[in-house]
Amino acid sequence: MDITAYIRELLFGHDCVIIPEFGAFIGNYASARIDSASNTFYPPSKKISFNVNLTHNDGLLIGSISAHSGLNYSDARNLVEEFVKDTRKKLSSGERVTFHNIGSFTRNHEENIQFEPDIYANYLLDSYGLDSFQFNPLEKYDVRKKISRQPEPVRNTSARKILWRAAVIVPILGILIAVPFTTDIFKAKTQQTNLNPLANIEFENNKQAIDKKTADSTLVLNGAESTLPAQVPEVISQPAEIKIIQPVSQNEYSLIAGSFKSHANAALLAKKLESDGYKPEIVSGPNGFLRVSVKSCTTFSEATEAQENVARNYPGTWITRIK
Repeated sequence: MDITAYIRELLFGHDCVIIPEFGAFIGNYASARIDSASNTFYPPSKKISFNVNLTHNDGLLIGSISAHSGLNYSDARNLVEEFVKDTRKKLSSGERVTFHNIGSFTRNHEENIQFEPDIYANYLLDSYGLDSFQFNPLEKYDVRKKISRQPEPVRNTSARKILWRAAVIVPILGILIAVPFTTDIFKAKTQQTNLNPLANIEFENNKQAIDKKTADSTLVLNGAESTLPAQVPEVISQPAEIKIIQPVSQNEYSLIAGSFKSHANAALLAKKLESDGYKPEIVSGPNGFLRVSVKSCTTFSEATEAQENVARNYPGTWITRIK
């Protein structure tokens, strides 16, 4: 099977197309040019060269054949291997192998593969529809000739006219500068006002909703109030069989990995913590939230040290004090 059609299609969108165990076609951009000898304009193009050292399989060619022909990847790879084997056999026998609209291959006297690109092939999509064309140079036209113009005579303005103009312009400028500072002619007659009478009410409602959502994110340590990390996003999954435990009625610190309204999501996080070797507990929190406790500590320093270890895998873990 001839795979050159797949190679041509890939060359339009890629600058490097590798044939495994054979070599790679490299696309090189060439700008527009003019051949002064033949008076021909050539559009921008992407010229193709060949590199015999790039023979590794990057999956581009085989994947394209598999996707367009319906073959699985293994069969497409075998197809490419057969094509390469047949091409090398022809080259070894001294034949010239031609890839249509790409170029031709031969072997030199040192048994090295030589590639000759097709000079008429252009794989640059930006030049689609553009073709080379010839033009006839202009005759009997000397670019060295310049149009000479007679300079216009300089008009001399008398000093009397200058003084007369200054006497008229200066008072006008003084009036234009003085009027805005002495009168309110240019002052706006409008007053600022709130055009939305419901703005204050809407702001208060939004503030109350935000305060309600962040009520569970407040930590009280040694009588000082500090804001905790935001709630862990709720992920819908199958709930695990973990019991909800009421907070312990003694002074201790607890590491909280997440707080949820849904028991299913709290159980999912607890199950993940349990798979990582922790012994999590689901405890009830304020405002009906369910907290996932990773560990309980008796001192704040112990809780801080434990938080640093847990936060490596569960960012956002915070410390709460249970009274």
